[in-house]
Parts: sequence; C-alpha cells; structure tokens
Amino acid sequence: MKEDYQPFVLGTRFCILPPDITPPEGDFIHLTMERGAFGSGEHETTRSCLEFLEQMNLQGNEKVLDLGSGTGILSIAALLLGAQHAWCVDIEAYAVRSCERNCERNGVNKRVTHVCGTLDKLGEDGFDLILANIYGDILLDVADNLISKAKPGTKILLSGILWEYNFDVRQKYQRLGCKLIKNKMMEEFSTVLLIKK
Repeated sequence: MKEDYQPFVLGTRFCILPPDITPPEGDFIHLTMERGAFGSGEHETTRSCLEFLEQMNLQGNEKVLDLGSGTGILSIAALLLGAQHAWCVDIEAYAVRSCERNCERNGVNKRVTHVCGTLDKLGEDGFDLILANIYGDILLDVADNLISKAKPGTKILLSGILWEYNFDVRQKYQRLGCKLIKNKMMEEFSTVLLIKK
C-alpha cells in the first residue's frame, strides 16, 4: 500500500518519509513512518516534541518511557538520537502494532519494550526521559504515577495539551517536584518540558 504523504523535514535534523520512499540525500536522521491512525508527524504537538528532542544531548544510556506512544515516532526519534532503550505504552492494540512495525522499519525494535495497557501495567521505573504526547486531562490524571517512574534529573516532555489545560498541567507537575524548563504555546496545543528535581 502506498502511503499518502511525501517526505518532509521536521526541526533541523529529522526527515520523515513513508516506507516506500528511498531516503533523500543529506545529513538528516531518517524516520520511516506509516501514517497509521495517529499521523506520520505533521501534527503540531509531534513537531514540537521532535524539535525539543533534537536539542537534548542524549548520552547513549537513557531509559525512555513513551506514554501514549501511538506510532512510536517520539521513541524512535529518541533512540535514533542515541537513547538506549524505550518502553512504549499505549492502551490501543492497533497502536501497539503500528508502533512495532515502525520500530522494525527503523531498525530499533530490539531496543523497545511494547506494552499494551495503562501506565499501571508498567513495572519498570527509574526512567531518564519521559515522553507523553496525550491530552491535558489525562496528563493530570496520571501525573503522580508518571512522576513516580522518573528519577531525579529526568527530563519530562509533555504535549497534546490544549491551551486551557496548560496552566493546570504545569502547576500539577511543579507541585510534584518538577522544574519548568520550557513552555511552548502553539495554535491550539502546547508543549511543556520539565525536569524532576
């Protein structure tokens, strides 16, 4: 099946392309993504997360938690930037299958643990990087559990937050011991980067 999008650049380092396209020349990190139910990366929340990720200086030993992983684009990007292993958690079985296929396509599946279910199903903790591109109300609901999975110094990248939830999300995570690093407001949504103190 031909994917219905053309390769495009996100940030300064990523080129997103469908599975049936040969990577173009250049120094980009190529992310081969099927569109799936969650898009291939065009949404403003995904764009902003990738822009934030490419500015992180990953050391190569990071454990990554991707909550609401969808197609897996954020975890795959983190792994291609040098993170060690990612745990991709999604409640939808078809999303997990999509994530598995995309991880295979990008050669990172051996460095990914796929979990179909809620955060409660994940026994792992001590993460160095947490990614969650999900709705603001869900970020509020899972805040305590999510922060408990982080160790001090963990970067927490949250997106999918509609403007009206931005203040509440920031306040909740700061009350739980996080320091705000960046708060980016976009057309409808926002992206927040915090670090656990």
